[in-house]
Amino acid sequence: MDAMTPSARIEAVTAQVYEIPTDTTEADGTLSWSSTTLVLTEVTAGGRRGIGYTYADGACAKLIGGKLAGALTGHSAVDIPARWESMVRAMRNNGRPGLAACAISALDTALWDLKGKLLGLPVCRLLGMTRAEVPIYGSGGFTTYDERTTRAQLERWVGEWHIPRVKIKIGESWGSDVGRDLDRITLARKVIGPHVELYVDANGGYRRKQAIRVAHAMADHGVTWFEEPVSSDDLDGLREVRDQVSPDVTAGEYGYDLAYFNRMLAAQAVDCLQIDVTRCGGITDWVRAAAVAAAYNVDVSGHCAPNLHAHVASTIPNLRHLEYFHDHHRIEQTLFDGALSPEGGALRPDQQRPGLGLEFKHPDAERYRVA
Repeated sequence: MDAMTPSARIEAVTAQVYEIPTDTTEADGTLSWSSTTLVLTEVTAGGRRGIGYTYADGACAKLIGGKLAGALTGHSAVDIPARWESMVRAMRNNGRPGLAACAISALDTALWDLKGKLLGLPVCRLLGMTRAEVPIYGSGGFTTYDERTTRAQLERWVGEWHIPRVKIKIGESWGSDVGRDLDRITLARKVIGPHVELYVDANGGYRRKQAIRVAHAMADHGVTWFEEPVSSDDLDGLREVRDQVSPDVTAGEYGYDLAYFNRMLAAQAVDCLQIDVTRCGGITDWVRAAAVAAAYNVDVSGHCAPNLHAHVASTIPNLRHLEYFHDHHRIEQTLFDGALSPEGGALRPDQQRPGLGLEFKHPDAERYRVA
């Protein structure tokens, strides 16, 4: 470690936007898409460059390169709590939830990556580990998939990657095709066999009583995770469903601040809290949100972006698992050197590489760049 590292000051903050087509049209219960937007940020200090990113609208790049860059430039790169606070204050008039939170999240993860590189340590060691490997679940099973595509994806997760838990999307077209939802659940159980955990995600596509009826109808298939059976904004509805169904009810991916997570937990709305490091305020607030959940004796699960979650997830005691989301896995494997691959149903943060262990492949990504 260079003697000057602790006083390294932020010299530059940049942001780029990339639009990556999906391999086929994807949809869940309430939304469809044919491309995914990646907003990448790079922060430079002390001869090192940290990278972070968020999966959000390209408008985040303007926030990153404008007010947020102004809040960071010239200040210490290693005093991350102070930098985080300055970013939140800079966004006062923009509003914390939504795009501002996504922009802060990208920069916060870049700062942690940068600090690790400055100190020559992986982020998991900077924070202190509780586990060397992080359990994952395979996630995809989009409602737009035909039977052949669904079967192939499930067989790859279970047969090739040995992932012991998988999730498919249901609630198709805002809950208007429950028959097909149940058929796809039946297919999934048939493909994965009796010993793999089966999860479903309605993305808020059902109404309260409808969600309860669906849960009872799928009881014979041993579903153990029912994600967003109703809108995550309907805390009373989540609690009502949770009280009347067997699977764990989960939500939280749209949490942009600690107050959101605290409200959800205080309402006893979930059995497992989902936190997204690309939305919640980055690694800094991800750790805090996990601590809030621990106070309620609730486990947490990392939502999507597996390569951003792996290090921080290895550091908390109340982790259940990470979501190994098909779309983000595909992008991260393509555009980042050092992206992790599943081993025995888990990811193992690389302790030999500093920071997050990732480097962005700018030449490979250039064809997707839009800003």
